[in-house]
Amino acid sequence: MSLDLKKGLVDMSHGGGGRAMVQLIESLFLKHFDNELLRQGNDQAAFEVSAGRMVMSTDAHVISPLFFPGGDIGSLAVHGTVNDVAMSGATPLYLSAGFILEEGFPLADLERIVISMGKAANEAGVAIVCGDTKVVEKGKGDGVFITTAGVGVVPQGMNISGDLARPGDAILISGSIGDHGVAILSKRENLEFDTTIESDSASLNSLVADMVKAVPAIHCLRDPTRGGLATTLNELAKQSAVGMQIRETEIRVRPEVAAACELLGLDPLYIANEGKLIAICAADDADNLLSVMRDHPLGREAAIIGEVVVDDHSLVQMKTAFGGQRVVDWLSGEQLPRIC
Repeated sequence: MSLDLKKGLVDMSHGGGGRAMVQLIESLFLKHFDNELLRQGNDQAAFEVSAGRMVMSTDAHVISPLFFPGGDIGSLAVHGTVNDVAMSGATPLYLSAGFILEEGFPLADLERIVISMGKAANEAGVAIVCGDTKVVEKGKGDGVFITTAGVGVVPQGMNISGDLARPGDAILISGSIGDHGVAILSKRENLEFDTTIESDSASLNSLVADMVKAVPAIHCLRDPTRGGLATTLNELAKQSAVGMQIRETEIRVRPEVAAACELLGLDPLYIANEGKLIAICAADDADNLLSVMRDHPLGREAAIIGEVVVDDHSLVQMKTAFGGQRVVDWLSGEQLPRIC
């Protein structure tokens, strides 16, 4: 009996290890993730790597809703792990994918997610080479959760790390902030705005490749996901034992995102992003790096937003648009749960 991808539902047999599970794997996952390593059907993937240091990252995706303007849990699962690997300056190579499916989840929705995930992997130039599927009883999950792990290779001699920011360094961001979190919230709460707010979810490895080619001595790279720009800068300041001074006028927030945040009482500095990165480099390299970023489709709105300073307390401070000064502290609590 063939898999009914239009009206069928996930049932417990799809995670039981028998014929139904094999049918699900072959009809969905192998079909849309197809590559030589996955096709071997082993419980692991063996592959050759070039010289350099290996990088590995893992991420779990529990977003609600599963489908949102600009993406879905499938593409997000690829983008998130690819970006985490790329922030070391590495070239992402391979992903694994683990699915936890809830009994009764529509197979049509699962197919939509898997197709999106395969497309995102192809666009990022990575292969999904192994995975796992489990099914939990109805009411014990929330449709689908996806865990991805990724590996990549950092070229010899390159060292990009969160503890390498130095006083005098420039702080750059690749574009506007808050798009992803507000897109999720607008969909979740059925909010309507004059303009559709779309997630910025994207794989940033091609942007990073251009950046490290032009400026191999970049000190830090980080994608400001949960906790947004503010929390990420605080993380980097703490890791490097420095302070950060940023300028509000240089941080771009789309008007529709700013309006939504004002309406809901949210600060865009703390809203998650899924397709932006922060770069910290020597001041002498900043203009060159900015130019390279702006030449890439994912960095056209890049800006230099501040500099690294000496500060024994590792504070992040911001000069406001009105000329004042405020401390940009760590995120306290969770502004938007289940956003990635």
